[in-house]
Amino acid sequence: MQQVPYVCGLAPAIDVISGKWKALLLWAIAEKPCRFGELKRAVPGITEKMLIQHLRELEADGIVHREVFHEIPPKVVYSATELGASLNKALEPLGAWGDAHITEISARRQRKASAISHGTESM
Repeated sequence: MQQVPYVCGLAPAIDVISGKWKALLLWAIAEKPCRFGELKRAVPGITEKMLIQHLRELEADGIVHREVFHEIPPKVVYSATELGASLNKALEPLGAWGDAHITEISARRQRKASAISHGTESM
């Protein structure tokens, strides 16, 4: 299968952070290197399966570095690469936008959920 070339810079960025959890994982790792359990606690709701999958994908894309310490018990630490740090920097304005509008977005989502549960959502 032939890969279609990207038509703009947003497409590869979206490819790298696509998925419900990747941007949140990068955000946590960019703050400080984290162990697996720390990441699981930092991103509530993520399953171990998805955490493993997303970490592998971020590592394959060169966004996250996985360092294994050969000790007993084994220790693995995830950190942002230079490429990952630059991507996280690019996400900062998006995070600021979310912070500025979190109350409004939450209220809209709650109204929609309520309308759906009461069968009053318009199509």
